[in-house]
Amino acid sequence: MTYNEAIEYLFNVAPMFQNVGAGAYKEGLSNTLALDEHFHHPHRSYRTIHVAGTNGKGSCSHTLAAILQSAGYKVGLYTSPHLVDFRERIRVNGEMIPEQRVVDFVEQERAFFEPLYPSFFELATSLAFQYFKEQEIDVAVIEVGLGGRLDCTNIIRPELSIITNISFDHTQFLGNTLPLIAAEKAGIIKKDVPVVVGETEGHNDVRDVFLKKFLAESKYSELVFADETNEVLSATFSPSADTVYETKNFGTFEAELGGECQSKNTATILNAVKLLRKRHFHISDNHVHDGFKHVGAMTGLMGRWQRILLSPLTVCDTGHNPGGFQYISKQINAQKALTKHLIIGMVSDKDVKHSLSMLPQNATYYYTQASVKRAMDADEIKKIGDELGFTGKAYHCVEDAYNAARNNAASDDFIYIGGSTFVVADLMTYLNRKK
Repeated sequence: MTYNEAIEYLFNVAPMFQNVGAGAYKEGLSNTLALDEHFHHPHRSYRTIHVAGTNGKGSCSHTLAAILQSAGYKVGLYTSPHLVDFRERIRVNGEMIPEQRVVDFVEQERAFFEPLYPSFFELATSLAFQYFKEQEIDVAVIEVGLGGRLDCTNIIRPELSIITNISFDHTQFLGNTLPLIAAEKAGIIKKDVPVVVGETEGHNDVRDVFLKKFLAESKYSELVFADETNEVLSATFSPSADTVYETKNFGTFEAELGGECQSKNTATILNAVKLLRKRHFHISDNHVHDGFKHVGAMTGLMGRWQRILLSPLTVCDTGHNPGGFQYISKQINAQKALTKHLIIGMVSDKDVKHSLSMLPQNATYYYTQASVKRAMDADEIKKIGDELGFTGKAYHCVEDAYNAARNNAASDDFIYIGGSTFVVADLMTYLNRKK
């Protein structure tokens, strides 16, 4: 079996939420527990950090991993979804899991897992936990797939739990109010494990959900609401350079990840570092600075207000729900270019009209669709854009939309590509193919 055959097998034998949506979601931990028992509980062999939340999970997970790597730890990193290659999900010190290890997993274990009818994410999680044990890592940063309480990563007992924020996303599974969604995310809070909550958006009812869950589980630990600590004193953003942060306890440093939302993530990460130090992680301020400065090179992170070109300034971002768009719209509006070209595609199970309504009218739109079944047809997105008074055309693949924008843009214009992780994934695949 080749690597491509193994990946095709995984994609086909186990439904993948990335492609098909709700049909791939399996509630409950029975399969996860069976797989964990079969592999002899590999996650118990190393320390873990658990990261949940609606937005910012990936940025926080990757940056924490980079900081820990700078501090000399051997770090496993498990994130989702992937953009180009499945192996992006499973990394050790930034290096993706080898192709042959994926092949071996399928060939050696399919007789056990096929009768379980597992989801794709259940299999990927089992492979990640097992691979990290084989690699004898020191610590793993584990990103929740969906929710928290019933997510298959929730069998770990971490050194620290992080919940970045709460916004409306996956409401068909997690609930249609912020407190209900918060209750699902709060499911990762465990007995006597410290917790950082990044932001509660000023909602006392959401804050109360976390506080109540924490008091029930962790009487002898610590709960920190990062947005109440004033750790980030100032942030200077630039569309073409690193962000500069001035902080209360970590000095002034540059951060590779741009975008207004990263200020919130930075406060979350810095408060997480303070709690990790109390858990006997040896992390200096210089390690923190190095991790923020080089997170992309150290962990392979892509798609977070990522600069593709400087002339015309071209940026892509994986933000894909109203919580993400509230920041993205501010960043787009802040661009000084007179002409803005926005390439937008979304999936059909998102609140498309609400998200689009946050974007500026004084832009040219290139409506597109990613190469996954969940993608909303570009013509349907255009209809919504037309209702909002936008000007634009529909393009039925990301490559065509991107090339149209490039052809129309002057050197001092601004191009944005986003609306969906999968739009960014198709863009990256196309750009890699051109190299």
